[in-house]
Amino acid sequence: MSLLLRLSFKSILNRRLTTGLTVLTIAISVCLLLGIEKIRNGAKSSFERTVSGTDLIVGARSGNINLLLYAVFRMGNATNNVSWKTYETFSAHPAVKWTVPISLGDSHHGYRVVGTNKDFFEFVKFGGGRALEFKEGNRFSGVFDTVIGSEVAKKLNYRVGTSITLAHGTGAISFQEHANKPFMVVGVLKPTGTPIDRSIHVSLEAIEAIHVDWADGAPPMEGQALSPEETLKKDLNPKQITAFFIGLKSKVAVFRLQREINEYPEEPMSAILPGASLQELWQILSVAETSLTVVSSLVFVCSLLAMLLALMTTLNERRREMSILRSVGVKASFIFSILILESLSLAFLGIVLGIMILTVLLIIIQPILEAQLGLNVSLFDFSMFDLMYLGFVFVGAFLVGLLPAWKAYRNSVADGLVVRI
Repeated sequence: MSLLLRLSFKSILNRRLTTGLTVLTIAISVCLLLGIEKIRNGAKSSFERTVSGTDLIVGARSGNINLLLYAVFRMGNATNNVSWKTYETFSAHPAVKWTVPISLGDSHHGYRVVGTNKDFFEFVKFGGGRALEFKEGNRFSGVFDTVIGSEVAKKLNYRVGTSITLAHGTGAISFQEHANKPFMVVGVLKPTGTPIDRSIHVSLEAIEAIHVDWADGAPPMEGQALSPEETLKKDLNPKQITAFFIGLKSKVAVFRLQREINEYPEEPMSAILPGASLQELWQILSVAETSLTVVSSLVFVCSLLAMLLALMTTLNERRREMSILRSVGVKASFIFSILILESLSLAFLGIVLGIMILTVLLIIIQPILEAQLGLNVSLFDFSMFDLMYLGFVFVGAFLVGLLPAWKAYRNSVADGLVVRI
């Protein structure tokens, strides 16, 4: 066995360039296969951990996925709002245990502002039922208080006591600032790995306050803007919200209440089950997932073909070597084993190099994925699918090695010793 390993090792070293290119090709295919799987799992995990313990999400009539995206993931915008009267009606419903309203539409340096109430910090859960925790400070109590997510605090270097101003609209750049009504950061949340980290939370009264002197969506004329003191004297009770979350006393009532909301005669609304809408989202994205998997699989097949080409090319160059080994008593099965072992060795080196490349790439892009998309991709966690892919690489390498190994096995002793003119 030791002789077999030594001969295979020396043979690989003698063909450094060919071996290196073959290993690199295999490594790229392994990196693609595992990378796509890790990003896919990271995306699903990040999405699924975002909302927990919520039975229904209610918003203006729209598609299920659109409602899920803007209410939970802060992607896109609502088609319409829900009146406060309707919210109070379902908040007092006998089957409802708790509700959390949210109001969207403003931002701060590209980060979404979420208008809500104190119940948000008590009932909104993430990651399988984990409650929100404060890194410093506490919940908002005044109209111009704000609680920020961990990423907002980190990227903008904010902490408790920092004064900020909000902007109208959700773009990264806004030309309509609520500059005359500054807010004070009173709390910073611990990281959650969800869009909450990238959100700025204020009270519903605060949303009313920054728009109280606006008319038909237009900012006040110069000199007509109300000061914070004057604003506090106005009626700041919310008139409408963007959406609200519902937690039920009994899960049995979820479909009955969902139908009641969807058929509510006072205004058109949609009530969705977060889990079911997530599954619908994955079904839509499955086409893209399949396409990426097919592309990476084709790269893998190309790497196997490159390995086969390299082994067949070098086999012709090594005819004399094989014949000499046969002439000194080495069995044909030994020659067969050498080529199979070389093929598996190339696969092993490709796997190791591929994992190393993938790890380095993930270390580099992980902060970008987390900051821009909220994706938390595990670096060293290998699933059964990952191990299955690696098993396919070994099986493919073994099958590819069979052809040159069988050809070498069938060659006679004199085949490589005859001088061909």
